[in-house]
This record gives sequence, C-alpha cells and structure tokens, in this order.
Amino acid sequence: MTTLTDDTLPTTPRAMRDEMTVFVAMALLLAAVPFTGLYPFFVMQALCFALLACAFNLLVGYGGLLSFGHAMFLGTAGYCSAHALKVWALPPELGILVGVAAAFVLSIITGYISIRRQGIYFSMITLALSQLLYFIYLQAPFTHGEDGIQGIPQGRMFGLLDLSKPTVLYYVVLVGFLAGFLLIFRIINSPFGEVLKSIRENEQRAISLGYRTDQYKFLAFVLSGTLAGFAGALKVFVAQNASLTDVHWSMSGEVVLMTLVGGLGTIFGPVVGAFVIIAMQQYLAGFGQWVTVIQGAIFVVCVLTFRRGVIGEIAHYFRRSL
Repeated sequence: MTTLTDDTLPTTPRAMRDEMTVFVAMALLLAAVPFTGLYPFFVMQALCFALLACAFNLLVGYGGLLSFGHAMFLGTAGYCSAHALKVWALPPELGILVGVAAAFVLSIITGYISIRRQGIYFSMITLALSQLLYFIYLQAPFTHGEDGIQGIPQGRMFGLLDLSKPTVLYYVVLVGFLAGFLLIFRIINSPFGEVLKSIRENEQRAISLGYRTDQYKFLAFVLSGTLAGFAGALKVFVAQNASLTDVHWSMSGEVVLMTLVGGLGTIFGPVVGAFVIIAMQQYLAGFGQWVTVIQGAIFVVCVLTFRRGVIGEIAHYFRRSL
C-alpha cells in the first residue's frame, strides 16, 4: 500500500530543523501540563496511546504494512508488566522491562508468521493472531479473565521516584513517551528509514536495487511491536489495571483511527490524532455508546475532506515537514 501523504517532502536539513523545533515546542508544552490545571490522568493516557500510534505509524506510514492486530502488543506488555509488578513484586523499572521483552518476543513470532504475506492478507493474518491471543488471555489463569489484573502497585522507580504521586508519575510517563518518540524519529530519518520509505513506494524496485525487503519489513514490524509494548507497559502504571480491552480488535481499530485522523506518514500526526480521540472519549463519555458513532462520523469527514489528516494537511499547506 502507499501512504496517503503522497507528496511527503524529502528529508533535508531544513526539514530536520522544522521537526526538531516542533518537537521542542511539544516537549515544553507537555512539561507545563501539571501547572495548567488539566486532568493529569487524561494527558498520561493520551501520551501512552500517542506512543502506541507513533509505533503503529512507523509500520504503516513508513513501511506500508497495515496491521489490524497492534493491540496484541499493547495488551501483552500490559499483562506481563502487571503480573510482574503484582505477583513477582518487581520494581517498576523491571516491570516495564518484562513487558517490553514480552512484546519483543511476541513481535518476532508474529512477524515471522505474517511478514511473508502482503496487502490485505498481511492485515488479516495480524488480525487473526491478535484475536487468537485475545481468547488465550480470556482463558489464561494469570490474566484473571474478564476481571483482569486489578490494583497494580505503582511502587518506587529506581527506589527514588514515588509513582503514587500524580506529578511524579506524569513526568515519568512523559519522559518515556519522549524517549520512544525520539527513537522513532531517529529510525525514520536513518538509512534504514529511507529504505523503508522506498519499499513503501515501490517494493519491486527496491528488490531490483539489491535490498532484501522481507528483512527490512520484519525488522520494522519488530521495532513497531516492541515500542507498542513499551506504551502498554507505561499504561499499566496510569490505569493500575490490565484488561481484555487492551487486546481486543477494537483497540487496534482505534489506533488506525488515531493515525489517520492525525496524518498517516507524518511525524507528529499520530500524537495529535491520539489526543483528539482520547479527548473525545474523555469529554463525550456522557453520550455513552454514541461516542463510537461520533468517532465514525469524524473518520468519514476526515477521509472525505482532508485525506492527509490534520497534521498532513498543515504540512502540505505550509510545505513543511511535520
């Protein structure tokens, strides 16, 4: 598949300056959130999903691989981190590592199975694998079925940072998000990222130039799944629970929606899309199930009127790389 941002600007020193300027502005704004009176839980939740959407965008926006099963990495990391924290009584930093390691192993296994197919067949295999894991977690004893893992202790990170304090937890989540975002940014602007873009645009030509495209796509899948797992491990400390919701296919659909609304194949689009969708769920909760209908309507409007997404349209109008 090809990205919706079909006129993406090439990587240039000016483009890098633009992106870094926006990144610094974003980091400063997010760092100031505790002093603005905004509900910290909402922002922390949005940051976790923003990292998940950025990881998904690395795969679909730059590699051209549409996965319908990215929720399995989010949920697997969440369950493993929650179990390590509550049952094994590990400190927060080790709990995060357990979740990320689980997502890494899962991405290798599922990537090996699915990466051999292309297009809709790849998407359907990822969806099938995700649903298979959903039913495994539904029956597995350590996940506690539909009840999930509740009351997860937040603890002290490195023995110093008390995560039970909202402000401390917020800045830990923020640092995790910024670290993951910078890693994705570096991957995109590396020689590896340039090869990914070439595979997205014309895989046969990339093959003719001597690139082993399956290996590049497999590595992109593993990186994307591992970073999605990192988002799931961070989310455990925010929500203090791990449930089947994070593994369900609807979560994978929400990630697709976040990416498309923000801007497929853009650096900052998934972040904006995640905040838009989470804000809708937070502040329109009074409408009940109608929130889903409203999200669907926004998706339709987005596809029909600004197909590049919010950030994609802004970048296209100003001819800037965002």
